[in-house]
Amino acid sequence: MSLNVSVVSASSEVWSGSAQQVTATTTEGEIGILSGHEPVLAVLSKGDVKVTTDAGEKVVVAAADGFLSVNRDNVYVVAGKARLSA
Repeated sequence: MSLNVSVVSASSEVWSGSAQQVTATTTEGEIGILSGHEPVLAVLSKGDVKVTTDAGEKVVVAAADGFLSVNRDNVYVVAGKARLSA
């Protein structure tokens, strides 16, 4: 099964799509999300949100000031500031 991932900033959608895995830095430490993960709501720390797409591509988003929500294989990252990293 895949994760449905959406990463948004205060002003726009930064990235969305299907993924195998999402890793993010939270105030409690780094969290890794795979399909079937239990529901969670976490506060983001400044850092990278790393997404491994279903095609195996790596997407890195620099994010700060927001939260990460997981529910039923849906992952939402809402950040005050977010941009794709090179």
